[in-house]
Amino acid sequence: MHKRTFLKAAAAGVCLMALGAAPALAEPVKIAIASFGDHPQLNAAVDGFKAELAAEGLKEGTDVTFTFDHVNFDATLVPQMLTKIEGEKPALILAVTTPVAQMAKNALAKSGIPIVFTAVTDPVAAGLVPSWDKGGEGITGASDMQDIDATLTFARKLLPNAKTIGVPYNPGEANDAALVKILQDKAAAQGFAIAEVGVDNANDIPQRVASLAGKADLVYVPASNLVQPAVAAVASAALAARMPVINTDERPVKEGIVPASFSVSFEKIGQNAGKLAGRILKGEKPADLAPVKPVYEDHAVTISKKAAAAFGMAIPDSFADCNCIGE
Repeated sequence: MHKRTFLKAAAAGVCLMALGAAPALAEPVKIAIASFGDHPQLNAAVDGFKAELAAEGLKEGTDVTFTFDHVNFDATLVPQMLTKIEGEKPALILAVTTPVAQMAKNALAKSGIPIVFTAVTDPVAAGLVPSWDKGGEGITGASDMQDIDATLTFARKLLPNAKTIGVPYNPGEANDAALVKILQDKAAAQGFAIAEVGVDNANDIPQRVASLAGKADLVYVPASNLVQPAVAAVASAALAARMPVINTDERPVKEGIVPASFSVSFEKIGQNAGKLAGRILKGEKPADLAPVKPVYEDHAVTISKKAAAAFGMAIPDSFADCNCIGE
């Protein structure tokens, strides 16, 4: 064999040995997303979750892969969905909504698969975690509970001279009653008083809201199962009394019915869940990670010029650069 030929053969052999000795590329981390159904807010939470992991350097397709399942809001199908997911052996599960998270916690308790929830309002009351200061065994996550302090801060910023907030609510609904109590406890710190008015029948809403005239400077519409679907009736009665309305859902604002809304951003709570997932994937235990509550920055502001003008409400200059004002 010629010397040059021998050197080429030797070099090729070294290259083959080096390739053989090189470690195989790591498989992407598999994350299973279990949602209750196809809904814009829930989808936004999922998008925020993925975006946060990408921001932390986990590139989809290379570093992480996602599977997505939902049950079209049929709770009876959740166990079947979870059985399928468990069989896929993901490194982590994102459980979207309270019922999915509750069933995932129970069904997968012995699987060893960590669970991160999102779009859950009160994980303590739901039995997902023992307290707001500590995660549960194998589970933690991000709440979508609206921050009342942040809501009051927004109300003060939007209506700096307002003194009393009128709150229509259903006394027979536990969530409504609990919210009014929280508002009463926290309002004074922002210089507000609360004038609540009970409503137990949607047909009575116009009359009850009208009764706040002269007693309230603005009306806050909570996420009430009775009152929120009738927000147009609330707005009509409040408009007659020239009481601006702040809603917990942006849709009536975009329709020009209500002047403003202050609502939890589901994309942001998805990002909060993504931050927790990132820490778990790096080795931290869910039990050591407290569930995350939304802060002011995790809320979205929407203001309608048209509705604000109709209600005689001036939009403060402090919102000039908020990118939150629409026609």
